[in-house]
Amino acid sequence: MSEQEMARAAVVDGPAHAPSPEGSRGGRSRRNLFNGSMGRNIGLVLALVVLCVVGYATAGENFASVNNVLTILRMAAVIGVLSIGMTFVITGGGIDLSVGSVMGLATVWASTLATQTMAENTHWIVMVGVALAVGTVCGLINGVLIAYGKVVAFMATLAMMVGARGLAEMISNRQTQRVRVDEFLDFFRADLIGVPVLVWMFAIVAVAGWFLLNRTTFGRRTVAVGGNPEAARLAGIKVKRHTVYLYGLVGLTAGIAAVMMLARTTAGASTNGLFYELDVIAAVVVGGTLLVGGRGTIVGTVLGVLIFTTLTNVFTQNNMSSSAQNVAKGVIIVVAVLLQQRFASRTRSD
Repeated sequence: MSEQEMARAAVVDGPAHAPSPEGSRGGRSRRNLFNGSMGRNIGLVLALVVLCVVGYATAGENFASVNNVLTILRMAAVIGVLSIGMTFVITGGGIDLSVGSVMGLATVWASTLATQTMAENTHWIVMVGVALAVGTVCGLINGVLIAYGKVVAFMATLAMMVGARGLAEMISNRQTQRVRVDEFLDFFRADLIGVPVLVWMFAIVAVAGWFLLNRTTFGRRTVAVGGNPEAARLAGIKVKRHTVYLYGLVGLTAGIAAVMMLARTTAGASTNGLFYELDVIAAVVVGGTLLVGGRGTIVGTVLGVLIFTTLTNVFTQNNMSSSAQNVAKGVIIVVAVLLQQRFASRTRSD
């Protein structure tokens, strides 16, 4: 078997294992169950439950009310959509520091006088199209610089973070641009079966992301590229092109998040999405996606977003300072990274 055929088999079928006795195979299956994605997700669910118990114990009925639950979900929606896109990029072995700035730029561009006038004369979908286009183009620029320009992902996206924020300030003249297309606001601020449309959008993006990552060739190629780019190349995957697609995808989710931000705040501003990239990366890492690539989980990302959003809500309910919130988030991130290293070393030893 040639080197290319062996690499292709490894990517498609996974690494081959020698046959083992039934008892050891059963023990290894149970160990993998708790050390694998299911075990990590169970741990995240337990952490979320503990936060909810603490919230109820400290804030009482206010925390458990339907209105507060919907508030948590609304807060999670925008960060959640960005986190879904980031999961793909990190799984593919990359990083994107520009998602917050790109989202801010998309909100500004979609709420300019020219865009809104066109939307009023035609249809509010124009604003959505502009936001999605701006986000996707920015993502593709990142991808081309990284894949074909051979610029380190950290530096390329850092440049986009600064550049996109600066362009947003230039377009808006550092002024807040009010959304005055009522049909746009009526649609995205409505409720469906008692649940805000923004929450439904987060759920749809999460389901689509899960399907794309776990049930399609695109998802398998993403994992392969993040795990071993050279083996993926030998298996016939066009690694550079796939990298561009990944950054285009995270740019698209930034555009979707921009639409949601416009609906939630009714304004486009260059400050929208400020420091969101930190919350997004933290949620993805806490959710169980490896920073070095090769493993990603959409379910874990959703749980990570909910954990951070619930934590913020609990602190707010108890009138605790934002400084205390940041300290708590920092501790959670450090613990998550340490656990990742532990699971990674245990997997290598097995």
